Amino acid sequence: MALLVVTVVWGTTFPAMKLLSHQLDALQIIWARFAIALLVLLPLWRGMRQAERRWGLVLGVLLFIAFWLQIEGLARTSSNRNAFVTGLNVLVVPILAMLVLGRRYGLALWAACGMALLGMTLMFHEDNPWNLGDTLTLASTLFYAIYILLLEESARRTAAAPLRATRMAAAQAAVMFVAASILVMVRHGDVQSALGPLLEIPTSSWVALIYLGLFASVGVVTLQAWGQQRVDAMRSAIIYGLEPVFAATMGWFLIGESLGMNGLMGAALIVGALIVSQLQPPKDGTAAA
Repeated sequence: MALLVVTVVWGTTFPAMKLLSHQLDALQIIWARFAIALLVLLPLWRGMRQAERRWGLVLGVLLFIAFWLQIEGLARTSSNRNAFVTGLNVLVVPILAMLVLGRRYGLALWAACGMALLGMTLMFHEDNPWNLGDTLTLASTLFYAIYILLLEESARRTAAAPLRATRMAAAQAAVMFVAASILVMVRHGDVQSALGPLLEIPTSSWVALIYLGLFASVGVVTLQAWGQQRVDAMRSAIIYGLEPVFAATMGWFLIGESLGMNGLMGAALIVGALIVSQLQPPKDGTAAA
C-alpha cells in the first residue's frame, strides 16, 4: 500500500513538473524542490547511523542523476510520453537483474519487451518521432532501475539493523540539494541568474513546487525507502508500472494533454507489458530473497 501511494503521487508529478519546466530549467526545479524537502528533513540528521548516511548518500547520487535526466527530458517532450517511457523501468529492472546479478527469466519477459516496443511505436507514431527528450527520459529510466535494485540491496545487507526510512530520505535530500546547488551555479554563473527566476514564477507554480517538495519528495522518498525494505525489487517494479496510468490521467485532468486512439492502444500495450513481465518469477536459486 505504501508503494502504491508512492506510485499515485508520482503520477501527479508529471503535469506539475511540465508546468514548471516552462518557467525553470531542470536544475532550478530540483534545487527548489529539495531545498523545501531538506528544510523539513534536516533535523533528522541528528542521530543518523553511519550505514544510513552511507547508503543514503549513494542512493541520493543515483536519484539526482535520474531526476535531472527525467526533467531535462520532460522539457523536450510531453508529460504523457515522459511518463510512459519512465514506466518502462519495470522492464529495465529485471533485465538489469538478469545481466548484472545473474537472475534468469523466461519467455514472459521477452514477450513483455515486444509488447512495450510495439506500444511505444504506436504512441510515438501518432505524435512526433523519437526525440532527444525521449532519449534523456530513457537514460533516466536506466538510472532509476539501478536505484530500485540498490535500494533492495541496502535492505538485504542491513537486515540485522534495518535502515530508518526517514533518515535515508534526509540523506538523499541533502545530496539532491547540494548537487543541484553546485550545478545550477555552474550553469548560470551567479546567484541572481540561477535563483532569480524563482522570484518571478506565479503563485500556481509555487504551489506546484511546495507539492513536489513536501509530498513528492519528503513523503515519497520516505515511503519508498520504508516499502522496499518489505517488498522486493520485482514486486516493487510492477507496482511502479502503474505510474504511467496515473500520469496520463492527471495530465488529461490538470493540463489538458490527451492521447488519440493509437496512443491509447500503445499505452494499453505498455501497461500490459508491465504486467506480463512479472507473470513468470525467477527460477529457484537465481534470485535474491
